[in-house]
Amino acid sequence: MNPDLDIADLAKRFKAQGRIQICNALHGNTAEFYRAILQQGTPWGLAWQVGAEGPKALRFAETQALSATDKQKIYQRAGEAVGRGEYGFIYNQYAMLTAYLEQWDPPHPLNRLLEHLNDQPFLNLIRQVTGVQSVIKAEAQATCFEPGHFLTEHDDLHSRDPRRVAYVLNLTIPEWKSEWGGFLNFFDAHGNIEAGFRPIFNSLNLFLVPQRHSVSYVAPFAPVGRYAITGWAMDP
Repeated sequence: MNPDLDIADLAKRFKAQGRIQICNALHGNTAEFYRAILQQGTPWGLAWQVGAEGPKALRFAETQALSATDKQKIYQRAGEAVGRGEYGFIYNQYAMLTAYLEQWDPPHPLNRLLEHLNDQPFLNLIRQVTGVQSVIKAEAQATCFEPGHFLTEHDDLHSRDPRRVAYVLNLTIPEWKSEWGGFLNFFDAHGNIEAGFRPIFNSLNLFLVPQRHSVSYVAPFAPVGRYAITGWAMDP
């Protein structure tokens, strides 16, 4: 983590809204290293949900085995579900926690990142900024929202996992344009967007669970994907 962060100021800002975007969250070299890993060294699978069907996920080899027609059908069905007002998503995923526990690829750098996310510097940052002192662990997945990908409105509540604080560590290109989409949007009771966070490179978004939010559709003309590490800080 960046040692120059003003924790007291961040905590004050978080308390006002229950969410915050922290810029320059990591050392610059660390952020660049993991950006390169996500862009060039991650075996991406595909995750999606079509209304009440799902969620579903394929690993890299299974995703590569999909025909273009099969993949298009998944995109089409996910989009149709959203058109009916149902929950849906589609994006590239590397399930970091599962990969770590099942030892998919022990030397992979994302295994070390997961360990750092569960170490005290990161967990203490979350505790100090959010005021949620009970969190003791962090779940994580790597995500890449390519053109055509999206995640519709939801609140992150889960029947089994004691999720307290959600986080998004943005690691896409520094030149990401607003017109390309991929915003983390928050909604009020009327469905209006009351805050939107652009996926600024090396920014860490934190927000209390539950909050209604989404990742907006990534435009077809976006030249690269929206890379991030996402997950939750959780109670025992």
